[in-house]
Amino acid sequence: MQSVLQQERLPRAANLLDILRMAIYQGELTPGQRLIEAEIAVRYDASRGAVREALALLGNEGLVVRERNRGARVRPIALEEAVEIAEARAALEGLCAAKAAAIITARQRRDLRALAPPMTEAVRGNDIIGYNRTSQRVHGSIREIAGQATVSTLLDRLSNQGMRYQFQVSLLPGRLAQSLQEHLAVIEAVCSRDPGLAEKTMREHLFSLVDALRGLAELGPSPMMPPMAWG
Repeated sequence: MQSVLQQERLPRAANLLDILRMAIYQGELTPGQRLIEAEIAVRYDASRGAVREALALLGNEGLVVRERNRGARVRPIALEEAVEIAEARAALEGLCAAKAAAIITARQRRDLRALAPPMTEAVRGNDIIGYNRTSQRVHGSIREIAGQATVSTLLDRLSNQGMRYQFQVSLLPGRLAQSLQEHLAVIEAVCSRDPGLAEKTMREHLFSLVDALRGLAELGPSPMMPPMAWG
């Protein structure tokens, strides 16, 4: 399977942003690694302007830092910071779940529940990539239903910063199955139209992620992600 950095050249800034972001998530671009505009431009047959724009956007997401006279590099995110990110997400996503449960329509309930079967199938097939993609759709759908634009913007930034560790957590024994049950519970809590239950269930799910992140520290060096293809 091709690595992210060996895929087809993508000259547009939006595509370049996606491919660089995923390379950071899966560890092909490692924490602290310098991101040299000229090298990226040649690799993807992109303009220096497009590269500069993509790196600036990654900086806005907290994935890249730019230092005067030293250029850009992948921002290292310590495990303890990832824990703090998950704790902040618990509060914000709990709010979104409560808001969504209060106003969810019948059609939105059907659409949200429709995400459960592909998640279940992904776990059965040990499809970590497919599972994480669908779980992100669950969270994104709940935010969309809630209609909390400001909170959603904050959560996008937090989620981007913590994503690399979230993929590593998925490799922990039994974590995928546990996460599935948590997501199914979140879906049903939101669909129940009970804001208190929805908030509680979402917060419990995110604090379970906190526990799993702390479990990574006990394992020593972070497990390496297998090569992933992104479309």
